[in-house]
Amino acid sequence: MSAVTSGRFMYFAFGSNLLKERLQMSNPSATFYATGRLKDYELTFGLWGQHVENAWHGGVATIKFSPGSDVWGVIWTLKNEHLTSLDNQEGVSKGIYARLEVSVDTDKGPVPCKTYQLINFHASPPSPQYKQVVCLGAEQNHLPAEYLRKLEVIQTNNYNGPSILDQIQTSMKLSSANVSA
Repeated sequence: MSAVTSGRFMYFAFGSNLLKERLQMSNPSATFYATGRLKDYELTFGLWGQHVENAWHGGVATIKFSPGSDVWGVIWTLKNEHLTSLDNQEGVSKGIYARLEVSVDTDKGPVPCKTYQLINFHASPPSPQYKQVVCLGAEQNHLPAEYLRKLEVIQTNNYNGPSILDQIQTSMKLSSANVSA
């Protein structure tokens, strides 16, 4: 049974939502489907306006069209009822991200997915905490080692303070405690 016929949709994540615990904070139905590669796009970091404050304290991931480039990520299936919560997390109604339909290459063949792209892009480095969540998600889902090395050398803005990472780490500790119990 395909995800579409079972009341679910496919979502291609390439930023903080690579990490299961981050995505499931607002979208508990998210289930791993496959890793995949989005051709002719590149990963970049920025904000939707100049001098914007956000919960990550720095640039966030987005994709931009770039022939010959690739973005690796994770395809998650989510219940259709969580499309609204995913849109809200990505700030679609606020004009922060636009939802796109893309085709992602996987070992199972091409998969049509929803994904998101920043609107009104302004380049801005990510915070170390945001970069850490992206790298943790890439490791968790076994993205290619070469791609992970590319993520690890991304320059940050050196922000040092509280962020969403604190909530994610608490969630990860609770998850591992429940598995151990």
